[in-house]
Amino acid sequence: MANPGDFTATWTVPLSDGVHKVQFEHGTTSGKRVIIVDGVEVFRKNWMFRLVGKESFQVGTKRAFVKIDAAGFVYEYTLNVDGKTLKKFVENRRKTTKTWLPSLAGEHHRVVLEKDTLDVFVDGQPVETAGEFIDDGTETHFTIQNENGSSYSCVIKAFSSGKKKQGILHSLLVAGQEIPFIEEGDE
Repeated sequence: MANPGDFTATWTVPLSDGVHKVQFEHGTTSGKRVIIVDGVEVFRKNWMFRLVGKESFQVGTKRAFVKIDAAGFVYEYTLNVDGKTLKKFVENRRKTTKTWLPSLAGEHHRVVLEKDTLDVFVDGQPVETAGEFIDDGTETHFTIQNENGSSYSCVIKAFSSGKKKQGILHSLLVAGQEIPFIEEGDE
């Protein structure tokens, strides 16, 4: 495995099951290529005559590839996830997900709402939810369990912003306290 300083490129990929770290090593004379996801080597080629191209792999539940292009005497590396550049992928996730990072009794959690399917993930795992209609929108109820055994009642409220361009707004309440959301990719 490469030393931490040997990586040519490093990216973070926010997915519903967590934020994944992708590291890429490229030997510009040997063509060697190594891809490491979350500390685990998932791809290796030690010798290649062709120094440019792309290498495919899996990150979380998504297909990805690193594209290597020559730009004069240097190389450019692009990560594509789910058929999009990482930048476009993250922009799309900002539209289709909401993410919160509540800290409960000293334990940090990650809650993700997939707005298109209404699936909820807590710490990378899908959770059972119960939805109900209320006067001004919907509520999705679920529970967060701490490692010490305490559980917290949670609700994601969805309601109209009243503005066409803003659409539906979502808020997370844990034990009655509103938790601020974060933008995907800012974690």
